[in-house]
Amino acid sequence: MREQLGGGGAGPPPPRFGDVVRYRTREELMRALAANDDTALDILRPRLTRLRPDAGWVEDELDGGALPPGEWWVVDPAEGNVNHLHALPEWAVTATLVRENKPVLTAVHLPLTGETYTALTGAGAHLDDRPLHVSRTTDLGLSIVATSQARPDEDEKVVRRVGSSITAMLFDALVVRTSVPATLHLLNVAAGRIDAFWQFAGARADLLPGALLVTESGGRISDAEGRPWTPQSESFLATAPGVHTQAVAALSR
Repeated sequence: MREQLGGGGAGPPPPRFGDVVRYRTREELMRALAANDDTALDILRPRLTRLRPDAGWVEDELDGGALPPGEWWVVDPAEGNVNHLHALPEWAVTATLVRENKPVLTAVHLPLTGETYTALTGAGAHLDDRPLHVSRTTDLGLSIVATSQARPDEDEKVVRRVGSSITAMLFDALVVRTSVPATLHLLNVAAGRIDAFWQFAGARADLLPGALLVTESGGRISDAEGRPWTPQSESFLATAPGVHTQAVAALSR
């Protein structure tokens, strides 16, 4: 799959990236986001369909909740799309094969660096050809943690919960990072660069790639209260094993 997503080393920036895309209304913003998505999907969809012709295709990367039985491709053709429009480098292309609502294979490609992160159930997670491992830290007070905004029009209750969780982590963790997209934070958890990531609400395409990468790197996945996470859960937590209990305690206050 790495080849399907264009892996193989850094090269020149994609031709659509580099200049800030100006928009004056929500409608103009949505058209610009859709143009990026459509350009990538025109490449991804036929190639992924050839790989698994019987798999279904999730049309909306913002959808959440459970999928119907069987295999599905969950794809975000430009995760962090708004960053792309602002000529910021924090965006990626993700494709995850989900079987019976569990991610079994994922690939996340960073076009600006040429890096490709992959995970396969039972076979570990890798950055290009190098195995990934979560950090061995056991002290949340010495940890870098991160969270992400699920969507700009989120319910007020969720927004307030996000704010209070950031405040709690500012007391308990060493450094708190807040930015989009979620997958880039989860790559860092899987690679041992940061120690925990949490998010309230969110779409399948935000969380499924990173969930598989983190678990296959030896990390812990749950909801914010420590219960098993599923795509129907109202919160998400991914950590190095040594700080999971502390992170749950901080987020549950």
